[in-house]
Amino acid sequence: MMLTNDQSTQLLSVLQRRFDANRSRHDGVKWETVKERLEENPEKCVSLYEMEVSGGEPDVVVFEQTSETYCFVDCVQESPSARRSLCYDQEALEKRRKNKPHGNVMDKAEAMGVEVLTEAQYRLLQKFGEFDTKTSSWVKTPDEIRTLGGAIFCDRRYNHVFTYHNGADSYYKSRGFRSILKV
Repeated sequence: MMLTNDQSTQLLSVLQRRFDANRSRHDGVKWETVKERLEENPEKCVSLYEMEVSGGEPDVVVFEQTSETYCFVDCVQESPSARRSLCYDQEALEKRRKNKPHGNVMDKAEAMGVEVLTEAQYRLLQKFGEFDTKTSSWVKTPDEIRTLGGAIFCDRRYNHVFTYHNGADSYYKSRGFRSILKV
């Protein structure tokens, strides 16, 4: 899939407005440089479009000052609405016998061309605002937890970021996932 000229123009306009309104997330980064990088990588714009239309409100977030890579992260206050009610991965979906959800986090992220935030990235994101105060977000689960049937998710309550565990086959209408796209 490629974006139409109108879709691309509209997406870049939305991203620029968000970029300008949230300078603390990307101090020292210039929009023109980010825009140029996006124009050189139109396939990344497709992924950003998917992040946007699924409710993620992606914005550039600087996790490392020395990196030459721009990271677009879902910065919507609560977990993206169109990415909720998903179990963790395909294995978990297959194991679920009753009331299967409509999909899983890992396949949805792959289809969008993005990665699921790690726990460390999720905690760094929380330094730029208060996210998931009413919802929660699945995060990339370490293999040693996943092989035992579990998966982890995070949220923010009581002005603190918490990490929890659940069976990977669980799903809730208030739990989604946040993604990251490196450009």
